[in-house]
Amino acid sequence: MKKGYIPNQHGAWAMLLIPFLFGMFAAKPVLLHGVLFLGWLLVYLFSFPFLQWVRTKKLQVYGKPMLFYGVLLIPVAVSLLVMAPELWKWIPMFFPLFAVNCYYAKRKRERAFANDLAAVIQFSLILFVSYHIGGGDNWRMAAELFILSILYFTGTIFYVKTIIREKNNAVFFRFSIGYHLASLVIAALLFPPGILIPLLILLVRAIWIPKTKTTVKQSGMMEIAFSVLVAGTALALF
Repeated sequence: MKKGYIPNQHGAWAMLLIPFLFGMFAAKPVLLHGVLFLGWLLVYLFSFPFLQWVRTKKLQVYGKPMLFYGVLLIPVAVSLLVMAPELWKWIPMFFPLFAVNCYYAKRKRERAFANDLAAVIQFSLILFVSYHIGGGDNWRMAAELFILSILYFTGTIFYVKTIIREKNNAVFFRFSIGYHLASLVIAALLFPPGILIPLLILLVRAIWIPKTKTTVKQSGMMEIAFSVLVAGTALALF
């Protein structure tokens, strides 16, 4: 596949899927979820070359992927809004966060923590849309799952940096551990006790793996298992 068509941000695929599943199964899966996920996927596939274009100004490279995914996205988005017009109210929530991504892309600082956090919140917001589509009405539970999503994926940001760009940064490593400990405290206050099990495992991951010779590829494969663990536990408890 030509450059710009397939995102190279491997961790984003879990963020694309897990919050969506949280919202869908916390409410009730319906056929419209299939259309919603297709639209959500196309939004992500369009935004990747768009942000690369903002960063590089190489329209000759990223123009065709933007056109390709944009042409696919428009009929899906129109169909969604025809079938569920109330979805309009959710759209403005995403724009400020995407503007943050554009800001950092333009300055070639996509690895900045603020940019990563904006992406985490943006991906997690789909939980509310998915929950709404499924007819959910317990918005406190939806909010708890939203917080859990942000806690988990923000922790992943810290963890990944400790094995790549901040691998030998002892201060950042301690900050990562502190974040995972704080997540446990927050989870103990807000969530069912069972959710502490995967969060404890994530704490061990954050402490142990950066001290090993684990490669980025190996870490990515393990992260799939950690994502399944967190998602499965949350869906079983909520």
